[in-house]
Amino acid sequence: MIDELDDLPAERPDATGIDRVDAVIDAVASVGDRPLAEQVTVFEQAHGELRRSLDAPGPA
Repeated sequence: MIDELDDLPAERPDATGIDRVDAVIDAVASVGDRPLAEQVTVFEQAHGELRRSLDAPGPA
């Protein structure tokens, strides 16, 4: 599984134009060399925010 991480892009993906999603992408991109416990917290928060974004009603 760790080898799969080598296949991930090193650069931040383009902005989506959705502020909440772009904030999550920025947070995940910034975990870098943080201790593992902090990384887990960032990923859990990212998951929650993305879930809320998907659950939120969009424009009609």
